[in-house]
Amino acid sequence: MEVRFAGRIRDPGTKKEDSGTELAGEIEAVGNDVTLFKKGDQVFANTGLHLGAYAEYDCLPEKGLIATKPANMSYEEAAAVPVGGLHALQYLRKANIQRGQRVLINGAGGSIGSVAVQLAKYYGAELTGVDSTRKLDMLRSVGADHAIDYTREDFTKNGEKYDVIFDTVGKSSYSPSLRSLKETGFYLLGNPGLSQMIRAPWTSRRGSKTVIGRMDPYRVEDLIFLKELIEDGRMRSVIDRRYPLEQTAEAHRYVDTGQKAGNVVITIGT
Repeated sequence: MEVRFAGRIRDPGTKKEDSGTELAGEIEAVGNDVTLFKKGDQVFANTGLHLGAYAEYDCLPEKGLIATKPANMSYEEAAAVPVGGLHALQYLRKANIQRGQRVLINGAGGSIGSVAVQLAKYYGAELTGVDSTRKLDMLRSVGADHAIDYTREDFTKNGEKYDVIFDTVGKSSYSPSLRSLKETGFYLLGNPGLSQMIRAPWTSRRGSKTVIGRMDPYRVEDLIFLKELIEDGRMRSVIDRRYPLEQTAEAHRYVDTGQKAGNVVITIGT
């Protein structure tokens, strides 16, 4: 299928040769055997290793990570959902969050974190978001009950205990974070380093705390679930800046500063 779309710039750490992995737009043409979509359908998608989202058109498989976009979102807003949303949803589901549990999200102001805050609140958690000073108001606006400025406070030293700690950026200290967990808590490593990946299975086997640092394949069913949450008013996209396609390099430079709150989106056309 050929799709015309808007795409999103990923968080710092994305390789410069990355040509984009998520998009939203209108289907321009479908193959003869396509039955799930038709010309004119408005969709959003995660292109995965296919990449290709920094362009006016892309060709995607019918049974890939593609779904009809939320009716109450613009293309730009929908393009910000598939990667951060699927990543956050998969990890938080592994923790089986129960209503009233205390959840902390490190890097809560990014593309994964801003969705994770909203998902954790949907599950009924008391949510603490950790990020830099300029992002704290945004965290509160998407549902965070508490917001910690990591430039002024180390959450592992405040004596608080959490049922779930979700590090979306890979910058939390391993042992101190474990000490900040309750005895049956979950430490979710959304962007694990090599040493964390090695230590995670050992920690989980030896004690009552569970460390998860592995990803499973994304599922289109989960993309549809995110769409339903959005249409029910349970979730929204946070967009910091929009750049036209010809300013993609400038968009990457801004993202690499680490200052963005939520997402930066590349727009196509007017």
